[in-house]
Amino acid sequence: MRPLHNNISQHILSPLDCHSKHLSLNEMTLNELKPGHTAVILKIHGHGAFRKRVIEMGFTRGRKITTVLNAPLHDPVKYTLMGYEVSLRRAEAQLIEVLPIENDFEFDDISHLNTTEENVSVVNDFNGKTHTINIALIGNPNCGKTSLFNIASGAMEHVGNYSGVTVDSKTGHFDHNGYRFNIVDLPGTYSLSAYSPEELYVRRYLKNQRPDVIVNVVDASNLERNLYLTTELIDMNRPMVIALNMYDELQKSGATLDYENLGQMIGVPVVPTVSKTGFGIDRLFDTIIDIYENRHKTVRHVHVNLGTDIENALLGLREIIRSEPSIEEHFAPRYIAIKLLEHDSECEELIKSSPVYDRLIAVRNKEEEKLKLLHHDDVSSLIANEKYGFIAGALAETMTPSEKSAVSSTRIIDAFVTSPLFGFPIFFIIMFFIFWATFTVGAYPMEWIERLVEILSGLVNHHMPDGPLKDLLANGVIGGVGGVIVFLPNILILYFFISFMEDSGYMARAAFIMDRVMHKLGLHGKSFIPLVMGFGCNVPAIMASRAIESRSSRIITILINPFMSCSARLPVYVLLTGTFFGAKATIVLMSMYILGIVAAFITSRLLRRFFFKKDETPFVMELPPYRLPTMKASLRHMWSKGKQYLQKMGGIILVASIIVWALNYFPLHDEMSSVPENKEQLTDNHIDTSRDSYLEMMGKAINPVFTPLGFTWRPTVALIAGIPAKEIVVSTLGVLYTGDEDIDNQALSSRLTKPSSVTGKPDFTSASALAFMVFVLLYCPCIATLTAIVKETGHWGYGAFSAIYNTAFAWVVAFIVYRIAILF
Repeated sequence: MRPLHNNISQHILSPLDCHSKHLSLNEMTLNELKPGHTAVILKIHGHGAFRKRVIEMGFTRGRKITTVLNAPLHDPVKYTLMGYEVSLRRAEAQLIEVLPIENDFEFDDISHLNTTEENVSVVNDFNGKTHTINIALIGNPNCGKTSLFNIASGAMEHVGNYSGVTVDSKTGHFDHNGYRFNIVDLPGTYSLSAYSPEELYVRRYLKNQRPDVIVNVVDASNLERNLYLTTELIDMNRPMVIALNMYDELQKSGATLDYENLGQMIGVPVVPTVSKTGFGIDRLFDTIIDIYENRHKTVRHVHVNLGTDIENALLGLREIIRSEPSIEEHFAPRYIAIKLLEHDSECEELIKSSPVYDRLIAVRNKEEEKLKLLHHDDVSSLIANEKYGFIAGALAETMTPSEKSAVSSTRIIDAFVTSPLFGFPIFFIIMFFIFWATFTVGAYPMEWIERLVEILSGLVNHHMPDGPLKDLLANGVIGGVGGVIVFLPNILILYFFISFMEDSGYMARAAFIMDRVMHKLGLHGKSFIPLVMGFGCNVPAIMASRAIESRSSRIITILINPFMSCSARLPVYVLLTGTFFGAKATIVLMSMYILGIVAAFITSRLLRRFFFKKDETPFVMELPPYRLPTMKASLRHMWSKGKQYLQKMGGIILVASIIVWALNYFPLHDEMSSVPENKEQLTDNHIDTSRDSYLEMMGKAINPVFTPLGFTWRPTVALIAGIPAKEIVVSTLGVLYTGDEDIDNQALSSRLTKPSSVTGKPDFTSASALAFMVFVLLYCPCIATLTAIVKETGHWGYGAFSAIYNTAFAWVVAFIVYRIAILF
């Protein structure tokens, strides 16, 4: 299908239109239209009486409207349409979306025109613009929103079977039946209260962006819980369709649902879908078009009956809200009234500046006292009970439960993986297998890539004339980038397994069994998922911490996350463990990850003890059913991460490698310069300006700080270069350990064991290699991670703390490890 925006462009640039003025393609709201300017009405936002009234007065799509003048205080504004004049307040005009046109262009109202008219080009322009539908995907965590988003928009966002994968909104596009859909995938949320960051984010999006149609994605296998959010969206009175997702699981369970009858009962069309296969997607978007064009017969506004007493309490509040148009500008009066009864802080803030605020609060308090006396319970519980009663009644009328045995595969698997006896052993066996596969299985393709890099380096060395260009290509580009790209298979394998655990639902179980351990650290199980995600990349893991309700627990989780050994550090481990530890490489590799976890736990205890007061939050987390991930989904996630890794190769790592090469190559010295015969008197920190490069002089100047850790100047330079991105550590080593003709065609691991031309000893030993890995694991996070810390905590001080504390902690631990290692 040809994208709609291409069609618009063709009409605008066609010869038919070149002689005249055209429609402007800059949408705006009516209050932004300057006096004397004309526009065409696109959409009417808002709710209830306002929307109904202005439509009755002729404010319909395709109608031409002109701004006449502003009142003396610039509010209200006078407009003309259909030959008469009307005034609107700016707050009301802001709810009307328009498309400006040039004043000297003849344009008739085209509400009822078709493409056989003379101005076919203009009609196409207008229809092309108005046939853009903005939709928002809203649903509970694990309901398949992101899967639906991916299959509709063609995006490759990660899908995980646990709460907190979508921690921010994602946007995409989809063309269907001549319409362009702008799709926004919002964070998963259980309700629209002001309890969690996700709930606030979704509600503020609905308040500020006003999507044309809401797609409420519900899990067909867990309808009673999922439909609670649906009742809140019904209270909002927004155009909506329900995507009955994972419909295949409902069918497999043996249950039946009369979804058409359910839609009639609640006034919202219901469309069964299966996101992973694409079933029902076309029908879903056809339904969205019908809702957008106001022609779907099922759509009607239904009040979720909350019982006589609560309904009576809402009446007085709704009347007051309707008397003040500025309040119902964003949400329906009924929704605001319900939230006021629930003491919703965000809703109270919304009405605080209103002149009827005090009156509303007084009436709310009075009605609340009445309800407490009648029912001896808080209002929030009463409302929730009534809504779940409404849901139970609707499902009783439309759903026939399965007659199959209630014992499910999920329950059987959980009997083992979450049991006190087997839970932890299974977890550690899984983690050990992942690290073993990452190192052992990844070694084969790693050797192939390594061989290709050696061949390429050999071709450059033997076929190019000596000079700076040859040295740059052989030692800078191939030595630097090639030294990192060989670890791509290890990265891909690690991400594949992490993706598989997330998609299967096991990650939520890992959080469940780790809750008691996390609790002893002053955190809870929800903190575990961002920490495990940190094994892939610390940046999205830190963003995933938004799912933690407690601010102090969230900040602690963010600050300890950099200790989780991300995939960028993996090349360093694979290089050094393979070079110095042989058959014990897997154990050493896994010990690095365990050490990172221990460091995180120690830091968490220190932060909770000295910086944050005790703040225990209840561990409430959904344990979704196990689902066998599709190979396509796991491979797609694996490749998306691999592609990011490759992009780094051609970006920051290439640039860093060239900079390191230049500093190591210059200044050029007389070839007669030689090392003094008495090497014994030389130390690795001795600066010789007659033979040292700029980089060597810099490294030797800094190296005394790292000498107690067993590092020479080359490893020290690699650590400093790795601050922007940890992958640069290996690329820097690749650049620094080149230049000797007898080892040019050898792998980097072989070069590390060669004796230094200055000291006669190799720069790395088993002890210093172990200390080096420990320091890389624990020291200053990369720039992207520091940026994420500052953004998510809202204060630069936390980023500075992470950089300073982590580096000091790394030095102390690496020193201890080195001193213990040299004893053995």
